[in-house]
Amino acid sequence: MRLVIPWIAGVFCGERFFDCSMDVLWGVSASIFLLILVFLFHFCEHYSQRWCFGAVLTVLCFAGGWTGITWQLRQTQYTFPDNHVIYRALITDTPQPRERTSLCRVLVKEYYDSIGSHQVERKAILYLKQDSAGACLKSGDELLVSTRISPLVNQKNFDEFDYARYLMRRGISGTGYVAAGKWITLRSVQTNGAIHLRLRCLADSYREKVIALYRQLGFTGDELAVLSALTIGDKTELSESVRESYSIAGASHILALSGLHIGLLYAFLFFILRPVARKGRTGRCVRSVSLLVLLWAFAFFTGLSPSVVRSVTMFSILALADIFGRQPFSLNTLAATAWFMLLCNPAGLFDVGFQLSFLAVASILLIQRPVYRLFTVRNRVGKSVWGLMSVSIAAQIGTAPLVMFYFSRFSVHFLLTNLLVIPLITIILYAAIFMLLLTPFSWLQIWVAVGVRKLLEGLNLFVRWVEQLPCSSVDGIWLYQLEVCGIYVFLFGAACYCLHRRLRNLLFCLLSVLLLSIYHVTMVWIDRPQRGLAFYNVRGCPAVHCIESSGHSWISYADTLPNKKALERVAANYWKRRHLLPPTEITSNCRTDVFSRQRQLVSFHGCNICIVNDNHWQTLRNKSTTPTLYIDYLYLCKGYDGRLKELTKFFLPGCIIFDASLSEYRRDRFKEECKEYGLHFISLSEEGSVRFLL
Repeated sequence: MRLVIPWIAGVFCGERFFDCSMDVLWGVSASIFLLILVFLFHFCEHYSQRWCFGAVLTVLCFAGGWTGITWQLRQTQYTFPDNHVIYRALITDTPQPRERTSLCRVLVKEYYDSIGSHQVERKAILYLKQDSAGACLKSGDELLVSTRISPLVNQKNFDEFDYARYLMRRGISGTGYVAAGKWITLRSVQTNGAIHLRLRCLADSYREKVIALYRQLGFTGDELAVLSALTIGDKTELSESVRESYSIAGASHILALSGLHIGLLYAFLFFILRPVARKGRTGRCVRSVSLLVLLWAFAFFTGLSPSVVRSVTMFSILALADIFGRQPFSLNTLAATAWFMLLCNPAGLFDVGFQLSFLAVASILLIQRPVYRLFTVRNRVGKSVWGLMSVSIAAQIGTAPLVMFYFSRFSVHFLLTNLLVIPLITIILYAAIFMLLLTPFSWLQIWVAVGVRKLLEGLNLFVRWVEQLPCSSVDGIWLYQLEVCGIYVFLFGAACYCLHRRLRNLLFCLLSVLLLSIYHVTMVWIDRPQRGLAFYNVRGCPAVHCIESSGHSWISYADTLPNKKALERVAANYWKRRHLLPPTEITSNCRTDVFSRQRQLVSFHGCNICIVNDNHWQTLRNKSTTPTLYIDYLYLCKGYDGRLKELTKFFLPGCIIFDASLSEYRRDRFKEECKEYGLHFISLSEEGSVRFLL
């Protein structure tokens, strides 16, 4: 614990300030190194100064975390050419189909221009236009593509998810779109490539064979998707409805291979290898080594996802502790696992799964026993049920603040869900292992597959039933970062009070609640709804958002078939933080006391907005009787092919807003006209979302 806490602090600070100069970083590192030498040779000789060694070690861990995350993020930075060039790229993961493209994670090896070839060795994401040839791509294929790889940028919308930083933490240096016919396949790394890539391709091929076997045994639809996620960590088949159902029911954790699944596998292997351990310490060593080999083989088979690596690392330490007769499962085991993983991958600290899994285990270790002692159960069955419920309660207490912060949701019936789902998952996993072992006996395997399929159908039915229960989840929750930290401080104080029953611990808890309340009320007042207009940087969904101070709002869409999902995905966090009610959607003429829309003209509290998304106004250019109308905001969208000069015959605009749907050529032409006529303009694709208070 004394190592991992300063290491985490160093990783956090290094990620936050990684844009600082590398000279400053190396200067700080050199100063820390000299400080360590001074302490080691001068102070550690005296017993009274032995605390200095701990202080130096803490500083060293802090500097190590800072240096590690800075070096890792620096490796992703690369300046790609601004124009289209030829890249040689290697597909490192199985391509993921999207609505119109295929997402391919690649290793860009080099590019070719008029000067020659240039080595790159950076990871990138390429979106290939879907066609028959793209459907045949697989991990390990090497491509020649003609594209422009763009640097990682965000759309600069309000409270937007930082997708650029998310990709950077995963080692991605850029993204690019590849049109149809702009790429060719060179070769497959399965026959010519590095050993680790060939092994990865081998693991992917075995996973595909397992999924093909599931299909052959009659698994389809949601049952196939859930079984693939449970056994081999393949979640590509999961539909949005299944993900939503499991999320509302509080069972999302079973769809991702994690500690629960690895723990069940560990228990199964531990039981099978029990006879080996009866031969004394040598037998225990053989069992532990066998467990390590089998667990890491399974982790490699599932693609070495972060959640699996976390769990396998933890259970590996558990197996090693069994050899030396040490306490196998404690906070120090958990801290050692976290420190080892952050040493190998410092950016893993910012992975949501990493945070939730370690908080869940830490909560179980700290809280489960006090919760279990709240009630005395004499019945054996009752003890088992209450033990399972106490584990679920402890894990929920530890992860609830983070779940509400990241997903704005709290599942009310999590106890009911886990009470049946966890035993059912245990049976399904063991039955699935038995089914795979029966592959040589196909006639018997088919009968086992029928049973597994019935269990999966029952699992999905139960989850959907819990989803339909009244008040199944509380949605739209908004928590601030400092608020989440304050909640964990309060939980820590409450745990200390329950253990020691001291007055100062109780006062600490009450003070934490008081400060949390003051902070929450203050932030709610600051972020209260205010009357105004909002324009969002969303391609394919031009809209004007009129917001009332009461929380009611109207969204006037420019298109009759707007991409509402894209807008909601971008603006959802902003609406939650501002505590807005679900907006009223307007696509045709409408009139209220404060809002009105007449064709392309929108009026809100006396503020006039004209949405120009077609050539309607060009048909009126020969009618000299048309009066000039003052417009506060002229909103130019895709669909208007004319010049800005033609619109000035009808409008006197206070500000011109260029929607993100406009092409770069047309946007630049409008900018030149605005500069020529002295008109104020805002480009959403460059400035991001904008808001005007009325």
